[in-house]
Amino acid sequence: MNTSPPQFLDVKGTNIALRLRAGREPGIVWLGGYRSDMLGTKAEWLDHYAAEKGLAFLRHDYSGHGESGGEFRDGTISSWLEQSLAVFRHFASGPQILVGSSMGGWIALRLIQELQRSGERERVAGLILIAPAPDFTSELVEPQLTHDQRRQLADRGYMEEPSDYSPEPYIYTRALLEDGKTNQVLKGVIQTDCPVHILQGMEDRDVPYAHALRLVDHLPVDDVTITLVRDGDHRLSRPQDLELLSRTVSSMVDRFKARQSIQ
Repeated sequence: MNTSPPQFLDVKGTNIALRLRAGREPGIVWLGGYRSDMLGTKAEWLDHYAAEKGLAFLRHDYSGHGESGGEFRDGTISSWLEQSLAVFRHFASGPQILVGSSMGGWIALRLIQELQRSGERERVAGLILIAPAPDFTSELVEPQLTHDQRRQLADRGYMEEPSDYSPEPYIYTRALLEDGKTNQVLKGVIQTDCPVHILQGMEDRDVPYAHALRLVDHLPVDDVTITLVRDGDHRLSRPQDLELLSRTVSSMVDRFKARQSIQ
């Protein structure tokens, strides 16, 4: 595990922790999931991969996550997107391959939209989504809310749900659910203008693979590949899953180099 101390970027008064490995283009940018951090298995694996290949690698913790400041309960998709954009613009140079895991897949899709809006569409060379969870607040969480959980949201502004990955429960705030609606991407055509590769476990109990297939339907313009891992769970962190991730990144890097060579 990388134990080097992180750098910090102040984003509207919150210290966002990040780690940057210098290297060649295309760089790799990691966008983690809900309540995960940049020292998780897949992020550490990609750091090792980038070091081995001599590629740049950038990762950060959202506010309320990992080594970053701020309270987790204050976080929303909009605030975590804003932090991700700030880190990207301050520390990434040249074309990048975005790797978004779970909620990070949603952040990645929104980040691309914001870069396109500001005339920076050439900054994204490829997109790899691992068990992507775009619109998960409205599509996966809200439909499953019990009467008691809806009452918790109304009475105290948040609700709790047991987690399979931590003794601490998942916490969903009313602000997160409401803000999620303003960031929905599964409402029309999504155009990333780059190759997209989705890795999805078919035994994923958190984000069913049908959700990934639905995302593909919203990407009719892009070159999209989806790899379904029959016995894969949500994390896709087993040795064979990590090797698949390496092969997927290598393929994306090779495609970028091939495009560069004919320009």
